[in-house]
Amino acid sequence: MTELGIGIGWRPEIADAVEELPVDWVEVVAENVCVGHLPDSLTRLRARGVTVVPHGVSLGLGGADRPDPERLAALASKAEALGAPLVTEHIAFVRAGGPLTATPRLEAGHLLPVPRTRDALDVLCENVRIAQESLPVPLALENIAALFSWPGEELSEGRFLAELVERTGVRLLIDVANLHTNHRNRGEDPARALAELPVEAIAYVHVAGGVERDGVWHDTHAHPVPAPVLDILADLAGRVAPPGVLLERDDHFPAATELAGELAAIRATVTTARRTAPRAPSTGTHSAGTGAFGQDAVGTGAGGTGAGGTGAAGTDAVGRLAARHGVGAAVLRSGRALAGGDPLHIGAGGRVSGGPMPPTRPSPPAAAEGTHGTPVAVLARPETATAALPRAVPDVGDGTRQRLGVGQAALLSALVAGTPVPEGFDVRRIRVQSRALAAKRASVVARIAPDLPRILGAGFRPAFLAYARRRPMPGSYRRDALDFVEGLLLDGRPEHRELTRWWRERAESRPPGIAERLARAGRRVFGGR
Repeated sequence: MTELGIGIGWRPEIADAVEELPVDWVEVVAENVCVGHLPDSLTRLRARGVTVVPHGVSLGLGGADRPDPERLAALASKAEALGAPLVTEHIAFVRAGGPLTATPRLEAGHLLPVPRTRDALDVLCENVRIAQESLPVPLALENIAALFSWPGEELSEGRFLAELVERTGVRLLIDVANLHTNHRNRGEDPARALAELPVEAIAYVHVAGGVERDGVWHDTHAHPVPAPVLDILADLAGRVAPPGVLLERDDHFPAATELAGELAAIRATVTTARRTAPRAPSTGTHSAGTGAFGQDAVGTGAGGTGAGGTGAAGTDAVGRLAARHGVGAAVLRSGRALAGGDPLHIGAGGRVSGGPMPPTRPSPPAAAEGTHGTPVAVLARPETATAALPRAVPDVGDGTRQRLGVGQAALLSALVAGTPVPEGFDVRRIRVQSRALAAKRASVVARIAPDLPRILGAGFRPAFLAYARRRPMPGSYRRDALDFVEGLLLDGRPEHRELTRWWRERAESRPPGIAERLARAGRRVFGGR
């Protein structure tokens, strides 16, 4: 598994600061970069040997539908263009409805939690396998924050993630800020979640800040990292050496010195936790070392072997997946690392430009120096003939997908279209989530269409929130901005002339007249577009 070190989420607003910060790697939102048109800052970072990992937000692998091939192809192309050692996504659904449920297609514009049920797990596992087959590098999935719980859940978060890993071999991106959020909002114990996780499957860790509002904790990525989040990070690092830890900041960006201070606090937290962690006795098999933060590397002891596997691994679909994405969790959950093969040195930035990996080195593994002097482990290459493979995932029937889809569509309709809250949900929490979704839409539209807040002044946000209460989000934020302006024109706002000019420059046509807008409204009411 790639040793990444300490990193930060790259955002255009802090691009200059990121280039000056002491980081080993960066993560970029995959949907915000274009193949062939990378921002100059990212190009310079890659030229310096800084690893860039694409982080997707729109696949919706926890949704009832199978993953969209075009979205998968786009993510794959970005991974290749960035020379990324892995790609990451979320355990979430982001849209619902459509032909599967014979209901209007709805977009959330946000990551929403999947129910921790057997049906949802079956669908997620099959969707993950489809994604793994389409991606050129390993996939890691992130646990998300949630303001509410589904009724009738059958598994804890830790068990849900553990079974996902066991059945697919997927890696995990553990967001400790999200564990804190779920503790505050859902009463879930972060320590229990970590105890149930196959921690050796962790690809890296997210750290971020949030704020309490409306009686719930919001994972904003716009506030300093609080002490309880660092405490959970220390708990995790006391159990296993995280291959990488990344600071997320998406809004209200502070000065570079404050970001540097947060990065230093993260590094100190992990280093201290690793220094004081109990040392496992040497057994001749693999053990969890300290990864990118010092002390022991993960390696093979004398005569160490992996769990018993099958010699036919390379001849069937599961074997091909194992060869590309690593082994299953039977090894990982038992606390043993991967066995066999020559050691593969993957330091920070080791596969940045899509070129060849550094030469392999003989066992036993030794520490190397990362971009900023951080020790980087040498990991053994998995031997697919001897490693435990992911458990086969049976095909999921349309009935299972439809049951999940009906529930997700009803919930999303309540959140974005004002329909009644489905039975069993906390009505107050659903209303808080609904307001949060509308507020996020307003913030994103203001960011991608900054002329609108300028034209409307203090009236922008109230006007957009009123629009969002009666109009579910369309397929993109750009379309959302155009639809918002159409509604303002229909309302006869005093800024009519400026809004018309803005609309024409972006839609390259005249705004629709009143008759066409009324026809569109009628189609929406009756389920069409």
